[in-house]
Amino acid sequence: MSLNVQDKLHLKRLITELKAQRALHTEFVSVYIPAEYDIIKIIQHLAEEQGTASNIKSAITRKNVQSALEKMIQHLRLFPKTPPNGLAVFTGNVAATEGKQDMRVWSIEPPVPLNVRLYRCDKNFIVDILEDMLAEKEVYGLVVLDHRDATLALLRGKSIITLTRTHSEVPGKMRAGGQSAPRFARARELANKMHYKKIADYMIEQFLPLGNNLKGIIIGGPGVTVNDFMNHDYVTGELKKKIIGTKDLSYTDDFGLQELLDKSTDLLEAEEVAREKKIMERFFKQLLDHPGKVTYGEKETLRALEMNAVDTLLLSENLPEDRIFKLEEQAAKGGTEVKIISTETREGVQLKEMGGIAAILRFEIG
Repeated sequence: MSLNVQDKLHLKRLITELKAQRALHTEFVSVYIPAEYDIIKIIQHLAEEQGTASNIKSAITRKNVQSALEKMIQHLRLFPKTPPNGLAVFTGNVAATEGKQDMRVWSIEPPVPLNVRLYRCDKNFIVDILEDMLAEKEVYGLVVLDHRDATLALLRGKSIITLTRTHSEVPGKMRAGGQSAPRFARARELANKMHYKKIADYMIEQFLPLGNNLKGIIIGGPGVTVNDFMNHDYVTGELKKKIIGTKDLSYTDDFGLQELLDKSTDLLEAEEVAREKKIMERFFKQLLDHPGKVTYGEKETLRALEMNAVDTLLLSENLPEDRIFKLEEQAAKGGTEVKIISTETREGVQLKEMGGIAAILRFEIG
């Protein structure tokens, strides 16, 4: 399951805040409660840990650990039952000075179900489980091919990751002197078949181990070549079922991968990369056709926000997180839709170079 941009942003902000905290001793408490697990059992376990903490030699550390556990128990009692996706709770004394106490508590119902139960007392909060939720696990396989070359890659989130390349030994169209046309045609056909089989073998090697995380495969190249490859059973079984479409391309190298992505919007319409490209294409079209209906740069866009003139606010993910959240809060007051645009697409890089803030307006503001 992929997280939407807003879920990722809020989770990333919490992780950043938790990682910024440092305990003077081993006294930060992290607890992860799995979905559907009895929260009462967790509270009982923490009460037992309070008793165990009485054995800590350092009076200051003992007090901080017991106080953190008490704070967490009090917080968990606010929940009549474990939330549907589980719960992650973090408590600890964040005071930077020995002997002072500033007990804090953070909690979050994760955007995806928790499947682990954990209690840990450490100098840092344990956030790797939350960080793992940010990782894109679902991917698409991309294959671009012609009679001579092929490149295999993954589309993970918005990033194209090249996996492997292969080159064929298919003879050119000119045959060697003295070689008969039928013999040359047979040699060319055999080399083609070997080339296609090698591509299929690479697809099995690279894509099959991904299992259910492989959402689909898109194949591109010159139409005749793609049809020749697809109309024979070079790819079979489960991998063949994963092929969700083909596209007619002009290139088979890195340009071909980008061309395949550009032409596959219809196949990837549910994916953020396609949604981002579509909204940014809308922005640039408006900029070209009706420049008064868009703004870019912080000064002009903030002015439009204050006038409640913004329909869609476009923010580069490259902006500081605190800045993004403040702009989101301001946008929410006027019912403005906010889109966080990555810097992993060409359009996203353009937005970053334009100051990282832009907007599509409801009306011209002059």
